[in-house]
Amino acid sequence: MPSSIFTQRHQEFITFIASVRKAAEITQVELAERLGKRQSFVSKVERGERRIDVIEFCQIAEALGQDPAKLLQKFIDQ
Repeated sequence: MPSSIFTQRHQEFITFIASVRKAAEITQVELAERLGKRQSFVSKVERGERRIDVIEFCQIAEALGQDPAKLLQKFIDQ
């Protein structure tokens, strides 16, 4: 397994998260507000500069109106 945190699968994951946000027609600013974070947090996540843990993933999924388990399964199945 590569030692770098910048793997192809991670890039696919953040692209997936950004696509879900855009499909929901939610801006980075709106998502950040729903999360109680700054827009720069969302931007850094989507650019791959900031990795998220499972709790943050769940918070993001819920802020996007998604069930975290189903959203993760959708990513895995793609």
